[in-house]
Amino acid sequence: MGEAGSVLTVTADGDVRVVTLNRPDRLNGVSEELHRRLAEIWRELADDAKARAVVLTGAGRAFSAGGDFDHLRRHHTDAELRERSIRLDRTIQTEMIRFPLPVVAAVNGPAVGLGCSLALGCDLVLMADDAYLADPHISVGLVAGDGGVTLWPLLTSLLRVKEYLFTGDRIPAETAVQLGLANRVVASADLHQEALALAHRLAAQPPEALRATKAALAAVVEQATRGGMEAALMAERATMTSPDHIRIIDELASRAERRSKGGG
Repeated sequence: MGEAGSVLTVTADGDVRVVTLNRPDRLNGVSEELHRRLAEIWRELADDAKARAVVLTGAGRAFSAGGDFDHLRRHHTDAELRERSIRLDRTIQTEMIRFPLPVVAAVNGPAVGLGCSLALGCDLVLMADDAYLADPHISVGLVAGDGGVTLWPLLTSLLRVKEYLFTGDRIPAETAVQLGLANRVVASADLHQEALALAHRLAAQPPEALRATKAALAAVVEQATRGGMEAALMAERATMTSPDHIRIIDELASRAERRSKGGG
């Protein structure tokens, strides 16, 4: 189980494991440590003999606001970090696809960038009524390599994928359900309990049949995504040092710093 103070915690609710992104003061933005833990956690849970289902959620008022600015800026000058991040992105995607247990996303607030990919990489997606999805990779000068290119076309139409990836626009919870990017909208106050109830219902299903069905579906997903995933990851790595990306992230980070100091 995740220790106190960890960027990612795991708690048990009977045979359900609740995985919580735990950087609430940074809206669960992805730091290097959290990125690494997101790549490791799926093997750890698969080795938990008492686990039967998982809920993935965020601490505080966000699911995950995407990449932490400090972490993103380090990629501009650190080639080793760029390579490591691409390896972690590949691992997160493939481990979530192959993970044997059912995973319910409890999207309790904004799910942006990698946060959006994490939510859509789950088997079932419940969204709070005030939550939204967004993948603004292109808007910050990056290729959507950590899931947008590979996962979204399996869930909704290619036209809608292009609309939301190309613009980076927010997708409100109700619209996400209409597009096939989420299963249902839940009142914010009820989200955690509904997600737990659904996970317990899945945990009570015959485990061998459920795992085998999920493995067969995973084979379909891997066959459909293999080429696109690799092309997107390599393109994302290349754009991590693009002038547009460096400029935009520096501008956004500067604005965030001014706001935090009360400068508007």
